[in-house]
Amino acid sequence: MTDEKKARISELTRISRERELTEAEQIERQALREEYLAEWRRGTIETLESIRIERADGTIVPLPKKKR
Repeated sequence: MTDEKKARISELTRISRERELTEAEQIERQALREEYLAEWRRGTIETLESIRIERADGTIVPLPKKKR
């Protein structure tokens, strides 16, 4: 996500504190938030998948996935 988009999210949040957002602004802010969260989740998953654990016997294994 670009810095301009992040700045726009912040700008819309500031505006919402001063007045009610128009329907178009609410839709824009929601779309930007969803894009931001999707990117954050993707980055977090990539980070977790790259983690390796070294066991006491010297073997290196990937971080196990959480059971749901």
